Amino acid sequence: MEGQELPYVLVDSIGERFGVYEDHLGFLKKRFHLITMKEYLENKMFLSKKIRAIYIWYHRPAINEELLQSLPNLKVVASAGVGIDHLDLKLLSSYGVKVSNTPFVVSTDTADMGMALLLASARRLVEGHEMAVSPDTEYFPADWLGVEVSGATLGILGMGTIGYKVAERAKAFEMKILYHNRNQRKKEEESAVGAVYCKKLDDLLQQSDFVLLAVTLTPQTHKLIGKRELELMKPTATLINVSRGLVVDQDALVEALQNKVIKAAALDVTYPEPLPRDHPLLKLKNVIVTPHIGSATKKTRWVMMEEMAESIEAGLAGLPVPREVLP
Repeated sequence: MEGQELPYVLVDSIGERFGVYEDHLGFLKKRFHLITMKEYLENKMFLSKKIRAIYIWYHRPAINEELLQSLPNLKVVASAGVGIDHLDLKLLSSYGVKVSNTPFVVSTDTADMGMALLLASARRLVEGHEMAVSPDTEYFPADWLGVEVSGATLGILGMGTIGYKVAERAKAFEMKILYHNRNQRKKEEESAVGAVYCKKLDDLLQQSDFVLLAVTLTPQTHKLIGKRELELMKPTATLINVSRGLVVDQDALVEALQNKVIKAAALDVTYPEPLPRDHPLLKLKNVIVTPHIGSATKKTRWVMMEEMAESIEAGLAGLPVPREVLP
């Protein structure tokens, strides 16, 4: 793009809590003129017609109609990750703006995270670590036991790319695999991982020792797992969530854990994030909570950034947008 002005791209910030990573800047600044929200708000008169794309990292900057009205030349919004519940796709489409995300690059790491949470919960790794390093520990109790993973039944709710990769990993642990999905997978795909389709969610919940959630957050999956669903699960079962916090009715989950309706939960996602420091989920011994780090590896975050840049460049050149999300 030598001799041409670089396209202006709006970002939330650089560095800081939710900003573009510092080690991504060299790559991005060769391709775009990055404008932070602070810079934009301080100089809207000049910048409003310049900005042609928005780069969304950690769901920021937030896009609403007021912002869209102020950016008449906006062509494309590139969002990191797989979830798009933070975007109003119909609103963006009404302004002629194309949207992309990075759904496939996150799947391997998120599947790894799902298995890590399953194993950590089953073998009580967090509790065990706390016991091992506690200054009050004088001995390790012989009856301090976890539960077996090998031979246990894993129910996967949402058999998309992430769910299927979890199944591949669970097969290596000799687990029995059930799954519930909007559409049944091909027979050869089921056979490859030894997965059995449950047309009814209730059947999966009643049979599984571990229930792993890997669905997209939509109006249909909002609080999909509530009081009724938790009561269908085995009292020895563990719930694992690597999708979105709002897929679970969190109040119902707290009650189920406190009353031993289910054995445990391992959550990479909650609502809100982070939870208030006095939230009951943070006080329960049978819960593991991690800070939404399913895709948080250096390599994956770099590839996410590259894919977002690719989508912006394609959209601004009038080419088909890779990984476009349609309303």
